[in-house]
Amino acid sequence: MKLDILVFSAHPDDAELSCSGTIMRHLGLGYKIGMIDLTRGEMGTRGNPELRMHEAAAASKIMGIQIRENLAFADCFFTKDKQHLLSVIEKIRKYKPELVICNAEVDRHIDHGKAADLLNDACFLSGLRKIETFSEGNQQEPWRPKQVYYSIQDRLCKPDVVVDITPYFDRKMECIFAFSSQFFNLGSDEPITPISSPEFIQHLKGRSLEFGRQIGVTYGEGFTVKRNIGVKNLFDLI
Repeated sequence: MKLDILVFSAHPDDAELSCSGTIMRHLGLGYKIGMIDLTRGEMGTRGNPELRMHEAAAASKIMGIQIRENLAFADCFFTKDKQHLLSVIEKIRKYKPELVICNAEVDRHIDHGKAADLLNDACFLSGLRKIETFSEGNQQEPWRPKQVYYSIQDRLCKPDVVVDITPYFDRKMECIFAFSSQFFNLGSDEPITPISSPEFIQHLKGRSLEFGRQIGVTYGEGFTVKRNIGVKNLFDLI
């Protein structure tokens, strides 16, 4: 299936935190969207990989995502080498997205920046015809997405574009709380982490409110880009 947008995340729950409102807004507009998690989040302090997969499935159902894969890269230890690049290129060529969304270029967790760098290079290399990849025994055609959007997650930075997610904010929070092992849960006896406190949830709401205020709406999600955004009509940017 050809997709309009393909979302790559270093860990299950990254996309829910940073861009699930944008995903749902574009699903509501009729675009086809899929998600690919690079790792199973096995190095996370709370929960375990099996639980994270169950939580990811629950979050996908809330969002309305029907295509979600996991490449099972080594959490914290994946690198930008030929093997990992080819694995990502195979998925880009399989789904032929017009747009790719991935992790922030710089963030608290080192995997986020590594994932962004990996995706930047994979999206470029995917367009080179002399790089050969195969799917189900058939050679894939080259494909290069038109734009890569980097989400903003933990570290605040100035966005290049902000998406109005106001109608979807409550569902965004439902997606996040689907990962009950990771975020605030009064009944949990697991170790406290930087994202498991009730204050972190308030931080998420505040971030969305701040981005929304910048564009005159209630809630927003911000993204950065490496390549300038081009439009045919300035009114598309209002």
